[in-house]
Amino acid sequence: MLQSVAVRSVSAMELDAVLPQLVELLRETVNAGGPSLGFIPPVSTDAGYAYWRSLRPELQNGSRVLVVAHAGERIIGTGQLEIPHWPNAPHRAELQKLVVTAALRGHGIGNVLIGALHDAARRLGRSLLILNARHGGAAERLYKRLGYREAGSRIYGRTGWGAVRLHHALPRALTNKRLRRE
Repeated sequence: MLQSVAVRSVSAMELDAVLPQLVELLRETVNAGGPSLGFIPPVSTDAGYAYWRSLRPELQNGSRVLVVAHAGERIIGTGQLEIPHWPNAPHRAELQKLVVTAALRGHGIGNVLIGALHDAARRLGRSLLILNARHGGAAERLYKRLGYREAGSRIYGRTGWGAVRLHHALPRALTNKRLRRE
């Protein structure tokens, strides 16, 4: 039974402390046939560490937000916002690499992570979020339940999976969604 889940941001300085768990979560997701997250399985431990470490400059300069969901000391999910600094993008951010450990999917942790990312986007003055998701997958269904709408056409990548581009205009009022307990 899942007792309590908390979500927090991870700074560039805190990244090393959570690296082992983030690497394992990435490898578990991609190597078990979950969403590719931009990787081709199998993802090695070294490749996982290299990826997460590559985020440090963006975390330092504010062009990326990294959040983790944890139950006690165990990281059970993560998500990111890429914050573009282009002149034509002061209102938008891209939600990336939202992952929940396989054993706890369907328990509302994705909702909690997305809520935290929405809050971070609002704090940064962003009102439009965009993302890519596997067409027909659980993530697409989750995002659509949360108000995301399809934008653009499906893209077919090297893996043969279709992807859908979604967008969501953030409402001004915050809503709290409770984590389902089972």
